Amino acid sequence: MKLKNVLISIGATLILGVIITACGTTPTAAPTEPTVPTEAPALVPVTPYLVEWQGSGHADVDSEPFRHWDGEDPAEVPTTCAKCHTSTGYEDFLGVDGSELSKVDAAVPASEAQGIQCVACHNAVTMSKTTVTFPSGVTVTAGDDARCMECHQGQESKVSVDAQIEKFAATDPDAVVAPIKDDQGKDIKFGFRNIHYYAAAATLYGGKTMGGYQYDGLAYDSKNQHVDGFNTCAGCHDPHTLDVKVESCAECHEDVKTAEDLTDVRMVSSANDYDGDGDVEEGIYYEVEGLRENLYAEIQKYAATTAGSALVYDSHSYPYFFNDTNANGTVEEGEASFPNAYSSWTPRLLKAAYNYQVSLKDPGAYAHGGKYIIQLMHDSIADLGGDVSALVRSDAGHFAGNTEPFRHWDSEEEGNGVVPFGCVKCHTATGLPDFLAAGGSTMVSASGATTIVGLSPAPASNGFACATCHDGANFPDRYTVNSVVFPSGKTVSYGGKDADGNFLPDDSNLCISCHQGRESTTSMNAGLRGKDLDTVDAKIRFKNIHYFAAGATLFGADAQGAYMYEGKEYVGLNLHASEEGKANKCQDCHDAHALEPKVESCETCHDTTDPTTIRETDVDYDGDGDVAEGISGEVATLAEALYAQMQSYSEAHGGAITYDSHAYPYFFGADGKGYATWTPRLVKAAFNYQYVQKDPGAYVHNPKFVIQFLIDSIEDLDGDVSKYARP
Repeated sequence: MKLKNVLISIGATLILGVIITACGTTPTAAPTEPTVPTEAPALVPVTPYLVEWQGSGHADVDSEPFRHWDGEDPAEVPTTCAKCHTSTGYEDFLGVDGSELSKVDAAVPASEAQGIQCVACHNAVTMSKTTVTFPSGVTVTAGDDARCMECHQGQESKVSVDAQIEKFAATDPDAVVAPIKDDQGKDIKFGFRNIHYYAAAATLYGGKTMGGYQYDGLAYDSKNQHVDGFNTCAGCHDPHTLDVKVESCAECHEDVKTAEDLTDVRMVSSANDYDGDGDVEEGIYYEVEGLRENLYAEIQKYAATTAGSALVYDSHSYPYFFNDTNANGTVEEGEASFPNAYSSWTPRLLKAAYNYQVSLKDPGAYAHGGKYIIQLMHDSIADLGGDVSALVRSDAGHFAGNTEPFRHWDSEEEGNGVVPFGCVKCHTATGLPDFLAAGGSTMVSASGATTIVGLSPAPASNGFACATCHDGANFPDRYTVNSVVFPSGKTVSYGGKDADGNFLPDDSNLCISCHQGRESTTSMNAGLRGKDLDTVDAKIRFKNIHYFAAGATLFGADAQGAYMYEGKEYVGLNLHASEEGKANKCQDCHDAHALEPKVESCETCHDTTDPTTIRETDVDYDGDGDVAEGISGEVATLAEALYAQMQSYSEAHGGAITYDSHAYPYFFGADGKGYATWTPRLVKAAFNYQYVQKDPGAYVHNPKFVIQFLIDSIEDLDGDVSKYARP
């Protein structure tokens, strides 16, 4: 047996050697399929996937990417280009030849620019290569994709654009930047920086690798996370023909028959009109196109009015941007020439022009990272002073990968883009299905602390995915959830119970698995047990209900999400406009993907599509004498009264308190630091005040419950509630 294994090993080695030899030849023209004899010998030097490769761009040896240097003197591919335009240079960069890693040591003769051959991707180094460092300096782990991304990443980034601006000391964003002198006294011009061609990886990884110019203070989508199996280069492209696997796209996108049809694809999560043309049915490709046209118009307007020199663009002529000599806005004969290159660059114009080029030089950008490109162009238009009031930058909340709920952990020094296990369930694309697969267990201890069972820290996501709510094995069915345990320890279900008392499943249970808050009456009482109500205690900590706890509001006393005072009665599940005692479902009032309220449904009974104006009773809950205002007005007035009472109470018990809904930990003392002189009575009221702020739809979800705990909070702080009407 041992001898047999040795022989097999030797045979495999010989075959591999023949394959590598065949792949590594340097033909003067595209190789042809070897002729196989009728009676083939034991070992036939047939190169796998040769025919597929021959029809690809990588094998098009007569094209510009490989013939560009033939007329140069000397006729060689420089070290800055050889990595991606010659197989020899790529191997040199990888250190396959024993040279320094991540560096091309020598120029390559132009005659050796014979396409990207087998040996470029199939060698001892690429087999184990898993990381790629982008022009921004950011390194990502990409597995087999690393061999593709090493070249398809572009040559510039936000970092290099900013570096040029800094080098020229261009502090005025709107001033044309003058040349500076190099060490030899020669002029260096402040010029356009080109992302280069087919920077698909930069588009795919978005804000993570900063391939586009990302404006300071704004957040951007991270890596585009499509469905499982289609998150990699080879998942979507044949690695040898390079063609898109259209037949695989068609499994979900039914109208896709050809690659051209992909331009019409639009996911249900893309509910917004990004380019402001009123069409929310067109493919994302056309949203990108619309924004690009808008951006180009703003670039030309700014160039002429602020930079002082009209500009035109030609995608086929280096350096792409040229002086518009007759100021007619289009490229005329003779304008797209190097001597006529545009030179009136300001820092602001450079940033916008760079992003315009980024959107063009990856023809598949709309699929690789369309939302990232949309954000770059939107921000460029805004920075140039363009009107963005009709444009949309972000997706609906569940899919807004550029927003705080998904990007919060990117800046954590020790988190490295990893979401801790306590946040994974609701802040990653895979958290909820993993939670449900583990049994959907939430344990509440005697201290009121909640423990989510079966979850571990996970990489940050770029918003939710289809499989976050839809069972991939039974798509498009959603996961079945019979009941949900809230932080209070109470179990509820939108499906109600059967005759035997068993909870019944309902799609809305999926929603309230996350939209339930993180604290409750139970956890508040546990943290305050044994403490004097009006004594400041340094051990007391403010507990944050967290954001959008709509499920807790809807179920009221049944879920005990808000702080409920002992001895008071509270309403339970809000049965608004329901039939036979059944609750309204989340999807009855909200679009499941756009998340926006279905305000047109309100008009059925209320003759209005503005929920803030709706009220169902003439009771003056807030005591202001206005029984015509919407119930939202009643809630808002009571919340203001509670805040005023908190401030009055705090001044008499340890120090004045202020509130900022956008800054953690929300409540602050006179010194601007987090509030630290809590009494049990004050922290209960603060909890309920925060509750209302963090569920902006509370006045609709369960107004009576909200009014009850607001009035009770005011009363507990010794406020006068005689003018209020408690439901």
